[in-house]
Formats: sequence, structure tokens, C-alpha cells
Amino acid sequence: MKDKNLVHTPKSEKVSKSVLFGAAFLMATSSIGPGFLTQTTVFTQQLAASFGFVILISLLLDVFVQINIWRIIAVSGLRGQEIANKVLPGLGVVLAVLIVIGGLAFNIGNVAGAGLGLNAMLGMDPVYGAVLSAAFAIFIFLFKEAGKAMDKVAQAAGGVMILLMLYVAFTTSPPVGEAIVNTFKPEQLSIFAIITIVGGSVGGYITFAGGHRLLDAGVKGIDSLPDVTKSSVMGIAVTGVMRVALFLAVLGVVSMGLAIDPANPPASVFKLAAGEVGYRMFGVIMWAAAITSVVGAAYTSVSFIRTFHPAIEKYHNWVIILFILISTLTFAIVGKPVNVLILVGALNALILPLGLGTILVAAYKKEIIGNYKHPLWLTITGGIVVVAMAVLSIMTLIEQIPLLF
Repeated sequence: MKDKNLVHTPKSEKVSKSVLFGAAFLMATSSIGPGFLTQTTVFTQQLAASFGFVILISLLLDVFVQINIWRIIAVSGLRGQEIANKVLPGLGVVLAVLIVIGGLAFNIGNVAGAGLGLNAMLGMDPVYGAVLSAAFAIFIFLFKEAGKAMDKVAQAAGGVMILLMLYVAFTTSPPVGEAIVNTFKPEQLSIFAIITIVGGSVGGYITFAGGHRLLDAGVKGIDSLPDVTKSSVMGIAVTGVMRVALFLAVLGVVSMGLAIDPANPPASVFKLAAGEVGYRMFGVIMWAAAITSVVGAAYTSVSFIRTFHPAIEKYHNWVIILFILISTLTFAIVGKPVNVLILVGALNALILPLGLGTILVAAYKKEIIGNYKHPLWLTITGGIVVVAMAVLSIMTLIEQIPLLF
């Protein structure tokens, strides 16, 4: 009996580079949001050149997470919530609810970040900037080929961010030699920084973003695995380049003994590095980072509920637009709900171990992956990430919940 999960893609149906790049950049730009810029700046201030070690370890952990999840999604031909429901009935619903709530809450922050980006770039009122940015994001999903439009926007925005970040890193003349030495032999070590960076890079909806995009583009089956692996590693590499460039830019500023403004650390770095022009460049990077995160959060969050009802599947682009509208209206009317974001942030941290743990169990269920043999080294490394992130995210929850009352 032929296993439907193991349908081989004919060699003639070569996966286009555009699709692979699109999925990689969707994942990467989804993780490079306002939080990414702030976290990297703050941790570089605290750890100086030793933050290079944090980047190295977090990138390795990110790769283990991404390859595990993307491979099982491709082999099974199922989205994350469908896999979870097959592992344990109802688990997919729990995972979907966590991702949608977390994605919606953090999208409020992404929309706010887009408004702040236009404020720094053009002097526009942040609320007006947020509304204009949301209109741009919605416009993408009005296209019939919204997936392709999203791929192009992610690639263009990612390219602009990388070029501008590298330019600023170059202008600050950072101590590259010291950074390289500390990347492999750090003078300081922060487990909290590693966990925070991993959670920010592949936590919540981000870890499924590219895998779901490839699935929607028809990339699945055993024969697709080399392309899937390549795309997942490419996404982490793009994130890594951005992280390293920002790290070096901040390190250069810190090494010169300049004081970074704690009210807006990343903006301060750009202004100190390149004056008023640098501040405008920060606006461009902030806007690009935020708008791609808005698109990525909305697309991936809705992909987790598409299978729950035929109407959602049929009108999923309109559901994505509604998702963006709710995020924008909440920011414009209420502002950023800090307490809710704190709690949802802690809950969001649980999504990575829950999602990855479910995927690792699915990797050994024949009814999900057929005769596919999952590499043992991926299971072991994935298992280590699950345990570490589960323990630390629960500790975070215990610490954060009392702050709400």
C-alpha cells in the first residue's frame, strides 16, 4: 500500500529558488522585529565582546530547532497543528490557541514598532505611521498571489536591513579581533541571554513560519528534504548576519566609550555612529523589521487555524487582514498593553518546547511520517533544546505572573 506521506516529487518539478528564499526570509524577517533590535543592543552593552559567544550558541540551537520542525512538516505534508492533533487529539488546538494569542499580542508591538520606524525616518506621528504601515501590510494580502508578494517584500526588506546594518557596523570601527576571540573563549557568560535570543529567533509562531510557507507553495515529501534543510539553514544564516552586524555596530560604540540612551538603545547606537543620517537609517531598519514581522506574525498565526473550518481556509487572506486590523486598532486606541504582553511573552516561551517536543514525538510515528527515518543527532539535539527551554520558560512564568497583580 502506497503511503500518501511519501509521495516523491518528480525531478522535473524543481523547487524554485524564489520559494526557498521566500520561506527563509519570511522566517528571518519574522524574527528580526523591534524586540530583536533592542535585545541585541542591550545584551551587547552588558556582555561586550562576549556577546559573540551568545550569538554562536544561539545560532546552533536555532538550526537544531528549525531543521527538526521544517523536515517533519515537509515529510508529513501537514501543518504544525495537524501534526500535534495526530500526536494527541486536541493538542493541535492548544498549540494553535497559544500561537494565535501570542502572535496577536506581539503584533501590537510590531505595529507600534512600524509607527516608531516611520517617526524616526520621516518625523511622522507614531500612531499615523502604524496605521499607514498596517495599510501597506494589508495591501500585500489583497493580491491573489499573496504568498509570492509576501516573499518579495520579505526578501527586499531583509536585503535593505542587512546592507544598512553592515554600513553602520563598518562606520563604528568595532574591535573585530576581540569579538572573534570572545566568540570562542568568552570572558563573560549569560545563560539568560542565550535563552532570550533563542526564544526571540525561533520562539512562538516564528519556528513554523517558513515551514508552513513551503508547504503552502507545494514543497513537501521525502525528495524535498535537501531543499527544505537548505532553506531553513538559510533563514538562520540571514538572522545571524543581521545579529552579528548589529552586535559589531553596538560594540564599536561601546568601545569608544559613548553612552547609549537606555530609553531607545538601538536608535541611540545609530545616531552615535552616523549622526542624524544614522538616526534616519535606524528608522528605515526599524520600519522594515517591524512591517515584515507584522506580515509574518499574521500569516503564520492564521495558518494555524486554517484547517479548523472550511470558511477560514477559503477566506484565509481576509482572516489575515482582520488579524492585522485588530492589532492596529488595539495599538491606536488602547496603546501597548504592557501587562498582557508580559504574560503572553512568558506563555509564548512555552510554545517552542511544546511545538518542538510534539514534532520530535511525531518523527517516530509511522502514521504521520511513514517510513521516513529521522536522524538520531537531530532528535538528541532537539530534545536538549526542549528540556532547556521548558524549564526556563516555566521559571519565567512563575516570576512574571505576580507582576500582573
